[in-house]
Amino acid sequence: MGMGAKPPVFAEASHAELTPIDHLLRSAVVHGGRLAVVDGDIRLTYAELLEECTRQAGLLAELGVMPGDRVAVLAPNTSILLETHFSVPMAGAVLVALNTRLKAAEIAAIVEHCGAQLAIVDEDFLDRAHDIAVPVIAAEEFRLRAQSATPLCLPVADERSLLCLNYTSGTTGKPKGVMYHHRGAYLQSVAMAYHLNLGVDTVYLWTLPMFHCNGWTFPWAIVAAGGTQVCLRKVVPSESWRLIREEGVNCLCAAPIVLGDLVRAPEAGPLTERVKVGTGGSPPSPTLLAAMESLGFDVMHLYGLTETFGPMVASPWYPEWDELPDDVRSKLKSRQGAPNLISQPLTVVAPDGTIVPRDGETMGEIWLRGNNVTLGYFNDPEQTAISYADGWFRTGDLAVWHPDGMIEVRDRSKDIIISGGENISSIEVEQVLVAHPAVAEASVIAGPHERWGEVPVAFVAVAEGEEVSEQALIDWCRERLAHFKAPSQIIFSDLPKTSTGKIEKFVLRERLRAQ
Repeated sequence: MGMGAKPPVFAEASHAELTPIDHLLRSAVVHGGRLAVVDGDIRLTYAELLEECTRQAGLLAELGVMPGDRVAVLAPNTSILLETHFSVPMAGAVLVALNTRLKAAEIAAIVEHCGAQLAIVDEDFLDRAHDIAVPVIAAEEFRLRAQSATPLCLPVADERSLLCLNYTSGTTGKPKGVMYHHRGAYLQSVAMAYHLNLGVDTVYLWTLPMFHCNGWTFPWAIVAAGGTQVCLRKVVPSESWRLIREEGVNCLCAAPIVLGDLVRAPEAGPLTERVKVGTGGSPPSPTLLAAMESLGFDVMHLYGLTETFGPMVASPWYPEWDELPDDVRSKLKSRQGAPNLISQPLTVVAPDGTIVPRDGETMGEIWLRGNNVTLGYFNDPEQTAISYADGWFRTGDLAVWHPDGMIEVRDRSKDIIISGGENISSIEVEQVLVAHPAVAEASVIAGPHERWGEVPVAFVAVAEGEEVSEQALIDWCRERLAHFKAPSQIIFSDLPKTSTGKIEKFVLRERLRAQ
């Protein structure tokens, strides 16, 4: 700009604060008569969904909820939890969707930590709400009372203001309240709509917990696309298969453990139409991916964390890869991929602080930043400063960077096994184990060894109706891996999991120490 030149004046009409609320405001006009929600006998069009949500927002105001207040919701994947993803922020409040697998004391602790003003609780979970120290309203009562409330939809003044709090699953210790903002949720939901090819013909089944990262932002993404959301109170394979067939489901998201249950269910059978699947949480094995593909599921591997609105990385698929051998395709699909549509470039950093080469071999920690990184941890500036340092969110996940720019997660930094100075990826060993026909699930941790320091120890859940010995599985691994990578011990056991299907390795470590 030259000397004395005045800066340009920008028209106010050129900017609007981004919020996922706008997805519903638009779809209620553009897709008003189309089916938006299926929940048992409840079927709502987009116009009806908007009416429900604005009246719920009005009721929240009547109940004394003010802008900025937190509203806790304890419910399974039902229409009430879906609706409150819109109605709570329409009232200017902050949604706190609670993990339905938590105990009463854990729920009460989160409600206290977030300072909620009100808790909306599904009737099936009222017995876990007795320790909550704020007013509790049953979900059905909330829905009925909202019908006579005055509709409300407050404007969002700041797109980086709090939209939701998501409490981490606690696999690494005390749960933390991750702060989601309107801008990030809007952009992330657009990215999910893009990567899963969502549209007005999408029929999405809720096999992913809506309380987990706000269902990876899919409550908003499906609404943005004008598709239909089919609620699922409890994820049971038989019910999932029934809804897939009867409702014409063509899209879903789920952790690999849920996909494995679908594959092994008695109701499993070839689909008449292909179903798009987003999966993440832990790397799916090539064996599982091949089984899903044979049934008619097209699986996209996604990667992210609670701190990144869910999937910040997506694995693309190119038409020419369709002609590759099955094992090659499965390996390509098992990679996590590259930053999604609205993500900033990521980096993979070695322990010495240098960026790892893109050689598919050198491991480093994944660092992320951008619009779909969250604001930090609620009332926890110390942990925020540690995890969100120097302009990056440090994931704690270790990956290699392939020459084509795709990353492949190899392990959590704390799960790497160091045996005689050699790094062993627990994921690599787990994927070999689950390729055995008798193995349903496997988890590998480090066990102590007098000479080598650490050695792999595997916990294995045997598939129903199958039998296999410890030595047979050790031999299976030694035939497919370097001997030092093969488990020195196999422990047959059910595997403890979080509500999102992640195996709780800290519980397995405690079991091993107790032996």
